[in-house]
Amino acid sequence: MKVTLKDGSVKEYASAMSVLDIAKDISEGLARVACAGEVDGERVDLRFVVDKDCSLSILTFADKGGCDAFRHTTSHIMAQAIKRLWPDVKLAIGPSIDDGFYYDIDSERPLTEEDFEAIEAEMKKIVKEDIPLERFELPRAEAIKFMEDAKEPYKVELIKDLPEDAIISFYKQGDFTDLCAGPHLMSTKPVKAVKLMKVAGAYWRGDEKNKMLTRIYGTSYTKASDLEEYLVRLEEAKKRDHRKIGKELGLFMLADEGPGFPFFLPKGMILKNTLIDYWRQIHTRENYVEISTPIMLNRKLWETSGHWDHYKENMYTTVIDEEDFAIKPMNCPGGMLVYKSQPRSYRDLPLRMGELGLVHRHEKSGALHGLMRVRCFTQDDAHIFMTPEQITDEIKGVVRLIDEVYQLFGFEYNIELSTRPEDSMGSDEDWEMATNGLKKALDELGRDYVINEGDGAFYGPKIDFHLVDAIGRTWQCGTIQLDFQLPQRFEAEYIGADGEAHRPIMIHRVCFGSIERFIGILTEHFAGKFPTWLAPVQVKVLPISDKYFDYSEKVLEQIKAAGIRAEIDTRSEKIGYKIREARLERVPYMLILGQKEEEAGNIAVRSRFLGDEGAKDIDAFISDVRKEIDGRVRREESSED
Repeated sequence: MKVTLKDGSVKEYASAMSVLDIAKDISEGLARVACAGEVDGERVDLRFVVDKDCSLSILTFADKGGCDAFRHTTSHIMAQAIKRLWPDVKLAIGPSIDDGFYYDIDSERPLTEEDFEAIEAEMKKIVKEDIPLERFELPRAEAIKFMEDAKEPYKVELIKDLPEDAIISFYKQGDFTDLCAGPHLMSTKPVKAVKLMKVAGAYWRGDEKNKMLTRIYGTSYTKASDLEEYLVRLEEAKKRDHRKIGKELGLFMLADEGPGFPFFLPKGMILKNTLIDYWRQIHTRENYVEISTPIMLNRKLWETSGHWDHYKENMYTTVIDEEDFAIKPMNCPGGMLVYKSQPRSYRDLPLRMGELGLVHRHEKSGALHGLMRVRCFTQDDAHIFMTPEQITDEIKGVVRLIDEVYQLFGFEYNIELSTRPEDSMGSDEDWEMATNGLKKALDELGRDYVINEGDGAFYGPKIDFHLVDAIGRTWQCGTIQLDFQLPQRFEAEYIGADGEAHRPIMIHRVCFGSIERFIGILTEHFAGKFPTWLAPVQVKVLPISDKYFDYSEKVLEQIKAAGIRAEIDTRSEKIGYKIREARLERVPYMLILGQKEEEAGNIAVRSRFLGDEGAKDIDAFISDVRKEIDGRVRREESSED
């Protein structure tokens, strides 16, 4: 049999071999760090036997699939430890997640963070025991009886809900057996570094009508040093929490009267409007036209778009004149009506329509999180209508635009191309043309990307941009989605060069995503120390005493007249206190004004970037700051700040 490896090389074997044995044949070092395999795109155990021609990737902890298998195994180790300590606990589900794993349990004795020490100690024993994990399958009836005998009602319910033809697999590790599809590590031994993080409540199957279970979160790594590094990053993330900084800087607030509906305060509005001004500038340059569509439209529109059938539970609805209406969760159907409002010719295409649309989506209260997860937000949408021949160039233009935006803020990013999911609409030809158009654009731009098989939207393939912030966290913000379906559902047309009616192809795309969420990400990325062009207050004037108020007011007016956002601190406080306060407000520039400055007609400058910059001429300072603002320059921060 021929096995094609990730690098394109081919290995030939005379007989069937396990993934682990193939890894050993490639390299003993690779076999030692292998966590799982991927055969023809499907994740499998290292114990999986390959018996025919296939493509094979050996997954290590550095790969998502390998990391998932490692942490999923850790969740089983935690469940085994809990069952050893409290045998009557009932187990629900225990998947791997980003940055770790969790297990939902039902326990008469409430488990708390005070129990973590005992659970971790038992987990370490299980790891030290080097218990092999053994996979086995059972027929449906036997599987149900097996879990009934084990007094695991949640597992019984899961089995009963599986399709009749489902393969029902279990993993046994010593005295513990769990219902699981896998994949898993070969034994418990590699899980060297574990930390339990927190306890939360979780409804069984996410349904508020069901019983509240205890969810225990944890994380695990192959090395203690990596775990320590992660915990340091978590502490740094707490310091950067946008909810904390947003309150300190007076950017936004959340009120009990509107959970999930953020209030932007004056300084937050400056930040938001500055981002929007930038958005408008680059979109005008790229020949986008801006539109605005109503916040509420009738049921017929949402039925045509498919939202009424597929998204209604997330939509806010009302009745007007005995007709159903919905507040828009997305801007695209309104954009379709704008496109159809007049006849279109091939000469009008590509038509790039941008919209800063306020959308509302019903999120469960437990999912709400500051500006990151809200119920109303401004989406910086654009919808591009084009001919098939224009796909590649339009995609390239959008990729370049998104790259420009992320580079401005200092974000690195990864690109992911998601292909056709199982539940999709449209012909094979349409999907092939769309997917090839996206690939061709990325290839011609020379961009590295990962293919995420089967994770596209139901109406078309997409490119997602996962940006990396200052402390290494990833955020999915920008996206480009090709759509053949919505123009078809709305019967959108253009007259081609042949005089016949044709269906346009549509791109949905965002750069910021949600502007509110992007502000949250920026706040944490910069730890509230926004670049000068974005900072709500760019300059703070600090008179040493009230004797220098008049001179300070003149300096303030001169700075404001140059279009620089400035404030003055006229409190009867010592200058050291005023400087500390201005630093806490993350103001880029402080001007300290006293007798020496008034007599010389200049200013003493202190900045976030160089610390004490000494005496400067006012006009020269204004000129320098204006260049920094106009050029949207991102200066390096001083270590003392």
